[in-house]
Amino acid sequence: MSNEREVRVLEIKKSVFENNDREAEKLRDELKEKKIFLLNLMSSPGSGKTTTLKRTIAALKDEYKIGVMEADIDSDVDAKAIAETGAKAIQLHTGGMCHLDAGMTRQGLDALIENDVEFAILENVGNLVCPAEFDTGAVKNAAILSVPEGHDKPLKYPLMFEVCDVVLVNKIDVMPYFDFDMEKCKEYVHMRNPKAEIIEISAKEGKGIDEWAAWLKKEIDAWRG
Repeated sequence: MSNEREVRVLEIKKSVFENNDREAEKLRDELKEKKIFLLNLMSSPGSGKTTTLKRTIAALKDEYKIGVMEADIDSDVDAKAIAETGAKAIQLHTGGMCHLDAGMTRQGLDALIENDVEFAILENVGNLVCPAEFDTGAVKNAAILSVPEGHDKPLKYPLMFEVCDVVLVNKIDVMPYFDFDMEKCKEYVHMRNPKAEIIEISAKEGKGIDEWAAWLKKEIDAWRG
């Protein structure tokens, strides 16, 4: 008689992702019905997400009712910064987790929808790995890559750039001080995602924000019908 015992193996990661994908699709359907556009904004820490958001809100606040969900492990610094723009802002604490999933996003949206928001923005937790793995239910995904990070990041963090509809290359005002090759950066992004839009911006100086706002307006109006 064999001493070996049967061991039950659970594919936890696959199960978690499958359940989240179903929840994300359900959330998108609800957003479509309610005519709410949700943007998932991802990047590494220090890339300029909050500054870019403030510029984005200033460019579109007369067009849409905007609400922002600031996701972070702790603190409410970013939410306070966004609230100063006049947009509705709420802070989401992830309890140590390095990403948001569809269920967490839904909790934040429930608070924003009470304020009749038309354009919701999720500022995801700052890193280039975990947030890319989880569908939040967003209509579009955007990533910010800043010049000081280097033009090779699409090679090192492929999934982030594969899931994005648009990549904002931020801090172009400091390009003269860094060994950053814009053409190589675009080449590497399109290696991962040939359909990705790439927009060069300087959130600090406002360069490229008009082009970014125009892209957003086109996508929001198409989604809202």
